[in-house]
Amino acid sequence: MNRQWIQEKLQALPGKIGLYYKNLKTGEVFQYHADESFRAASVIKLPLLAALLYEVKAGKLRFDDRLTVTSRDKVPSCGALNYMHNGLEVTLLDLCYLMIIISDNTATNMAIRLLGFDRIASIFRSFGLEKTCILRLLFDEEAQARGIENEFTPREIGELLEKIYRGQLIDSSMSELMIHILKQQQINHKIPFLLPQAVEVAHKTGESSGITHDVGIVFAEAPFILCFASNETDVPLAEYTLHRLSRYFYDYSVSVLMNTIQGMDNRNE
Repeated sequence: MNRQWIQEKLQALPGKIGLYYKNLKTGEVFQYHADESFRAASVIKLPLLAALLYEVKAGKLRFDDRLTVTSRDKVPSCGALNYMHNGLEVTLLDLCYLMIIISDNTATNMAIRLLGFDRIASIFRSFGLEKTCILRLLFDEEAQARGIENEFTPREIGELLEKIYRGQLIDSSMSELMIHILKQQQINHKIPFLLPQAVEVAHKTGESSGITHDVGIVFAEAPFILCFASNETDVPLAEYTLHRLSRYFYDYSVSVLMNTIQGMDNRNE
């Protein structure tokens, strides 16, 4: 791995930048400010999804539980529920899909209110998340003005994704469901942009003013975790750099796999 080249690309970006990479076959890791906290934007919806499934597994919620969309839930920007009529009923499973695949902010706030901040914090701790947190609703301008932010670190989310990949988060069936939902992601202009079309990516993006993130599992021939975070950055430049890094890590994972296979063949001759 050309670590110097990767680091130079990251250092050239303005603002606060973080990255976590792990090859899920070899265990090789690259980290760049991976333990620093970043304003999460919509990346926080990934551990929130896991928290909802945790409560389903515990029997406290059911996927077919129905929730009613009200005017107080509705917040702007990403999603569909903001445009639906008040009184619309959706299931808990609907919320799970909506807040991930189209990053629905109204669905997310409904999920946060359903669980409550204290319960979310407790579940996050059980997942091993120490810095990753939900402290306010989305678009809560009053809380934001007081400096209250939802945050994550690239390494913590990377390790959470690895548990999901290995079927170890909650249980194997819930991990499989999370991968399935993450693979349905409709916002695909970041990690997947330069990858071969056949390569599946289970991921969650985040974006806001000066913020662009993407965190996920790339199901290459040698699968890997890639978590990219940026605050106070030049968003188009950061996303262009992420495209190049994502393709580099993909090509690198393929080369490592081919070298491993070739080495095994040589030993068998």
